[in-house]
Amino acid sequence: MAARISESFILRTYPLKEADLIVSFFTRDAGRLRGVARRARKPGNPFGGGLQRLSYVRMRYFHRENRELDSLDSTEIIQSPFGAAASYETGVALDYIAELSESLLPPAEPNERFFRLLIAVTGYLGQSGPGGVWPAVNYFTLWSVRLSGFLPPMELPEEDRAIAEQMLVTPVGALPPREWSRLTARGLRLRLLGLIEDHVERRLMTPRYLESL
Repeated sequence: MAARISESFILRTYPLKEADLIVSFFTRDAGRLRGVARRARKPGNPFGGGLQRLSYVRMRYFHRENRELDSLDSTEIIQSPFGAAASYETGVALDYIAELSESLLPPAEPNERFFRLLIAVTGYLGQSGPGGVWPAVNYFTLWSVRLSGFLPPMELPEEDRAIAEQMLVTPVGALPPREWSRLTARGLRLRLLGLIEDHVERRLMTPRYLESL
């Protein structure tokens, strides 16, 4: 059983027994994996704050072929979500991005472009705060559907289609000034969410919280 070290995003954690966690994490070189973090819920554990959702970390873990769960050893934080999650709005946006990523990413399939999308969007949220929620949400929704391979021809109102085309050629941090709100490109977002829920086994939990902001 060889040790591996990989840049990773934490997507979700689940309690296991009294002190352990099952962790869903997206690695840069091996795709989405799941592992057990022993004693992660105890003080002084080797993971620190590195298992918070959408923490960008350097993960050390042990992988064995034909085993469903890897064994997680430690994390080194590269970029923490704590600053971005200081407000309710950005916290909900991070929950949405993590849930969507876990739903769309197939197990053990590397996706460099999706990984770079997460770096860009979480970095943008950390810098822009609550004012960046809707640009980040719209941008991530559109690109996650495209990178997952099921973006159809966009039969949308002209304004929404223009916004989508702009986001497909402009980095999230360079989007031009716009009065972003939950109504901005709402038709595009709802159409894409409908497509996503047609391709996943369960309905997403976080969109309704986003729409209430």
